[in-house]
Amino acid sequence: MKVYNSLTRRLEELRPLTGDEIRLYTCGPTVYNFAHIGNFRAYAFEDVLRRTIEFNGLKVKQVMNLTDVDDKTIRGANAAGVALTDYTKTYKDAFFADLKKLNIEPAEVYPAATDHIPEMIALVEKLMAKGVAYQSEDGSVYFKVREFPGYGKLAHIDFDNQRTGLRCAADEYDKENVGDFALWKAWEASDGPVGWDSPWGRGRPGWHIECSAMSMKYLGETFYLHTGGIDNLFPHHENEIAQAEAATGKEFVRTWMHCAHLRVNGEKMSKSAGNFFTLRDLLDKGWTGREIRYVLVNAHYRSGLNFAFSALEDARKSLERIDRAVAQCTEGEAPDWALKHLEAFAAAVNDDLNLPGAFAALFALVRDANAHNGGPVLEVFRKMDKVLGVIFFGKREAEQLPAEVEKLLAERAQARAAKNWAESDRLRDAIAALGYAVKDSREGQTCTRK
Repeated sequence: MKVYNSLTRRLEELRPLTGDEIRLYTCGPTVYNFAHIGNFRAYAFEDVLRRTIEFNGLKVKQVMNLTDVDDKTIRGANAAGVALTDYTKTYKDAFFADLKKLNIEPAEVYPAATDHIPEMIALVEKLMAKGVAYQSEDGSVYFKVREFPGYGKLAHIDFDNQRTGLRCAADEYDKENVGDFALWKAWEASDGPVGWDSPWGRGRPGWHIECSAMSMKYLGETFYLHTGGIDNLFPHHENEIAQAEAATGKEFVRTWMHCAHLRVNGEKMSKSAGNFFTLRDLLDKGWTGREIRYVLVNAHYRSGLNFAFSALEDARKSLERIDRAVAQCTEGEAPDWALKHLEAFAAAVNDDLNLPGAFAALFALVRDANAHNGGPVLEVFRKMDKVLGVIFFGKREAEQLPAEVEKLLAERAQARAAKNWAESDRLRDAIAALGYAVKDSREGQTCTRK
């Protein structure tokens, strides 16, 4: 299996540092709001990566952090007039519910920043002792970027052509600000009740120190793989490297992987543009988690992804096609024609997660399964789905239909009885938009969730 290493900017063989386990750190959500589909593009990529590693017979120990203290969470909690823990719990719970909707495998550890303040203080103390950090007049502690010779190696920054000598107090800042960044932020009135005692006075950790401290606690001072969105490459991941390697004197991470941005209808997602969607927004519009996942993973992770409702419509049709093929397949020893498609699938996913190639292999299998009226190829579909996570197997259990769907079904039955086919089709589409599929037979119409 080969992956693109952002650090070296080349494809490299993925191999565990020791044994048969890949230790993987993935940047998780800042729990100040519901995660949007741009966030889930990154989480879906990381899930496919994890699944592909497992597909190749290796184990994975994945750690995904929960940023529950930073500028945004403090601001949100104070504005709502509630305790930080109560404010962030709402969005933590929502995040885990959303992961289940998208069939994303759970990580082994989900450390929350507020549960690891002692580890962060200890790491800052190490950096102070080594002379690569200093306390400013206001009590905050900053990392001396110029004292770490390797700074900029991930982002490939040319220091001579950058503005330096600045202090970056904000958790997130512009790429041009190659300056000393906050490790510990002194308490100020706007923080309200949020703060912890430290050797430098009351305050709270900077965003970047959180990931360095928590990843090393659970994965060791050197581990194999770290992932995230491309927007995290600088400054966040660059600062993680600097903090960790300055403190330990060891290589922090061997391989870095980053996924590209998601755009909606060709534009950057923003509330002002009216194209800002959380997963919940899309579910409320009648789309299913399986359809949304299909769109999120059916592209190469290093290519920009354009998310559109037409893509969701295409996903719905594609999944229907896959479901029909799978429904006619049986257990048993797979024939050579099916194994050929599995080989093509494996070659694609092992080539830096080439998901377009993987889906091409899947649909070649669907085509041939239809040509053979099914056949003993269920296990081949299952092996492909270990990576993709979008195929439905088995008979759906009967479920209580929503009142709105029941009403539309009754109206459609009347339209069909009156041979008003145009109205029947309109109502079928309205039911589909709510996430349900209608099938007609001699016995009448049946309706199931897609």
